[in-house]
Amino acid sequence: MNNSRELSPELMQGMLVDFAKNWLAHDGLWFQAAEKQYGLEKAIELDTQAWEKFTVIEAKRIMARHNIAENSGLEGLKKALYFRLYAFLNIQEIRNETGNSFDFVMIDCRVQSARKRKQMPLFPCKSVGIVEYTGFAKTIDPRIKTECLQCPPDAKAGEEFYCGWRFSI
Repeated sequence: MNNSRELSPELMQGMLVDFAKNWLAHDGLWFQAAEKQYGLEKAIELDTQAWEKFTVIEAKRIMARHNIAENSGLEGLKKALYFRLYAFLNIQEIRNETGNSFDFVMIDCRVQSARKRKQMPLFPCKSVGIVEYTGFAKTIDPRIKTECLQCPPDAKAGEEFYCGWRFSI
């Protein structure tokens, strides 16, 4: 086998999951190195700066690959959310749909579940998540508003779901 055209769909699906895991592992290792060098507050600040740019790049690539038009509203956003890298690793769900909003919840988050198994506190990702999800949604359609329902370090995060976001237009 010399190129990806010779790979079976099953092998390519497995590789896609591996790519997502590798990306997530790199993201975590980068963060841990920044935290060790500069402390948690500075590492979160740097992570926020990176996510501010990455989330736009990811959204634009998803839009191009899956023919999601600019200004495609909540329908475009719902479609795009399921093509994010970590969508292949986490369990996520859309709930409470109305004509002008929906909630997106992360029922199982690979990062937070691992921390929970190791009896570590949940990673306080809310400030980064606000930048990430707001930027992703606004790239799909600038009219979309993003509200955090809960996200670590919120007290109830991890009970019913780890993080939740309401998108409205």
